[in-house]
Amino acid sequence: MKRIISLLLIYLCISGVFQRIEAQEMVCPKYEIRAMWLTTIGGIDWPHSYSPSSQKEELCRTLDKLKRAGINTVFLQTRVRGTTIYPSSIEPWDGCITGRPGKAPNYDPLQFAIDECHRRGMQLHAWVVTIPIGKWNKYGCAQLRKTHPKIVTKIGDEGYMNPEKTETADYLANICREIVKRYDVDGVHLDYIRYPETWKLRVSRQKGRSNITTIVRKIYHTVKAIKPWVMVSCSPIGKHDDLLRYSSHGWNARTTVCQDAQMWLKEGVMDALFPMMYFRDNNFFPFAIDWKEHSYQRFVVPGLGIYFLDPKEGRWTIDVVERQLNVLRQIGLGHCYFRSKFFTDNVKGIYELGSRFDATPSLIPPMTWMSNKRPSRPQSLTLNDGILKWGTENNGMRDTYLLYNVYASKEYPVDITKASNLVATRLMKNELHVQPGLFYAVTAQDRYGLESDALQIDAPEFRQSSAFSPLSIQITTSIIDLPSKGATLDADYIVIETILGQTLEIRPYRGKTLNISSLPDGIYQLRSLGRKGRNHRIGYFSLKHER
Repeated sequence: MKRIISLLLIYLCISGVFQRIEAQEMVCPKYEIRAMWLTTIGGIDWPHSYSPSSQKEELCRTLDKLKRAGINTVFLQTRVRGTTIYPSSIEPWDGCITGRPGKAPNYDPLQFAIDECHRRGMQLHAWVVTIPIGKWNKYGCAQLRKTHPKIVTKIGDEGYMNPEKTETADYLANICREIVKRYDVDGVHLDYIRYPETWKLRVSRQKGRSNITTIVRKIYHTVKAIKPWVMVSCSPIGKHDDLLRYSSHGWNARTTVCQDAQMWLKEGVMDALFPMMYFRDNNFFPFAIDWKEHSYQRFVVPGLGIYFLDPKEGRWTIDVVERQLNVLRQIGLGHCYFRSKFFTDNVKGIYELGSRFDATPSLIPPMTWMSNKRPSRPQSLTLNDGILKWGTENNGMRDTYLLYNVYASKEYPVDITKASNLVATRLMKNELHVQPGLFYAVTAQDRYGLESDALQIDAPEFRQSSAFSPLSIQITTSIIDLPSKGATLDADYIVIETILGQTLEIRPYRGKTLNISSLPDGIYQLRSLGRKGRNHRIGYFSLKHER
């Protein structure tokens, strides 16, 4: 029956009968991984300067954009090609940071990125390129050939770590051990954990898969022995293998490059897969469903090839990505974009689409296979002078800490199952500046993603409706009144944002009213935007359509 249902779903997807749902009408789930690959090799995503201050400013601008667009997970390329972007005792510095391989900067880029992601309530996963180590005579490969010549092999003019040497697993596990022990990363993300496609395989496919799986097991158990809450993931080829009715056309994970990725989930040596599904139509939808069917209650988050939107890379139109996003959400999978610069540059409107599609925040789903003990809820929630505070406790946990999520609503009790009520996620402190006029609830969350019951503010006096906003809402017509611009205000546009500052729409500032019928139920803020880029907060409003 499961296979029949799957085939029917595939048929509906590819035949065009699948009901199209516009992004702004799609209900955003509370739990969903929304990830981004941020590439450092050659500085193609970041950094675009060798100045530490410019690098920091650029990264902060990028993270701000990703946060506003609903991204909650960042894969930062940390091991590049036998080189790193942190002070490693194993491998040399990559040249993307200072312009010269082996030369150290005057700061730690990985630590800075972790701090900035966590400050924004986002996860940071260390992206580790495993098997490729760059051109044979380039710095990273040349250094590794000197220190570990037995585990390096040459294919053409490229150097690779040899997956058939047991020392390769130990070496890569040591890289991951160093990162996890020294840094508060939320995950280790393995890239290119496979045989190179140019490798002339001299062993059986079964033996080849066993060789790669040995490396995976070694890394997984090494990471989990240090910090069991750190998510271990990888990015396999986007098609696991041929399907009954659909061919992979010779390019798949399991048979072509010996990545037995679905088995890794089943065995429990991988927490999540981010398959590189840089395809479309029949090469995308049936294979996405196959990943879903073989997820074994762990995370599968397809990677989307948004670089094909760039005319230099491909001929995709934005509706290709929109269809993929809609179907992935319908079948309960998250999404990951490759790669950051195409997204933040808004190529063919992808940033606008992503911002609308992820209009409300989401939490990373909990790793229930690692822990099932929920933390205790926060204590003594108070709201004074616009500052929400709560008591904290660590539940006796060692070597970790609790995070906090804040929810808000005009209704009591605050429904914490609704993503639209989320106003702040993964807070590391126990206070938040909030707006009056709403009820609030706070939950604690541990590093596995398990969330406590909510502590609610239940005193009616905290709902100061008169101070909430200068705006009015006409529920029946979904029209709000706008304040007069006057003669001097530089305000050509109205920006509609979520309560967290995520931009949803930008409209001309004309007339005295604004139609908000296209928005789903939720809490929003309005800003004016002028010709000189100046913006001002106009006010807040809460929208609930009549049913």
